Amino acid sequence: MVQFGDSKVNPLPTNINMHAIEHKFSPYTDNGGTTVAVSGEDFVVVAADTRQSEGYSINTRYSPKAFQLSNTTVLGTGGYHADAVTLVKKIGQRLEWFQHQHEKPMSTPSIAQMLSIMLYHKRFFPFYVYNLLGGLDEQGKGCVYSYDPVGSFEREGWRAGGSGGSIVQPFLDNQFEDHVKDARVNLTSEQVIRVVKDAFTGAAERDIYTGDYLEVFLITSAGVVVEKIDLKKD
Repeated sequence: MVQFGDSKVNPLPTNINMHAIEHKFSPYTDNGGTTVAVSGEDFVVVAADTRQSEGYSINTRYSPKAFQLSNTTVLGTGGYHADAVTLVKKIGQRLEWFQHQHEKPMSTPSIAQMLSIMLYHKRFFPFYVYNLLGGLDEQGKGCVYSYDPVGSFEREGWRAGGSGGSIVQPFLDNQFEDHVKDARVNLTSEQVIRVVKDAFTGAAERDIYTGDYLEVFLITSAGVVVEKIDLKKD
């Protein structure tokens, strides 16, 4: 016992091993899910499942990951759900401002460029999202843009992303590319939708973060049609 003036202080026990304790916090989490976008001659198909997970827990079975931005554009986004919702809200605000200022909707290639700038603007604290943008360009042809979290993007014919992306992408490559002729296989919108449904059915069997429901957006010059189908729920 150590005495300081009138106070008596018991010393710390010497038989306790004192170790440093690590405290860690991450502002991000991955809520899983899979997105797919496929362009055609005059149409685009964008699809995403609706399961939102964290670890081995399912937060909800219906949390959409595909969002209609305009009559010709749909965004599929996976990763951190809160960042995805915030990003979609900010895009919607900018599209509304553009509509009021120019009295016309923004085209899909313009939205693609704007999204790249928005993501790059947040590069030091990025949105933890992986985006696929699908729609029709000014000539009415289908276009698909894929992104990384800080805004690098590329126009492609088809792309899969999210937790099941590595499973779905080889299947899409096999279905849409003629490796003998080194050319693209042109399919109708009905055939593409059938391939996409098969891809998600297979992904739901192998990826625990993909499942519950599938939302398929078909974008044509006539507008956007949405179809919802069941997926594996365990």
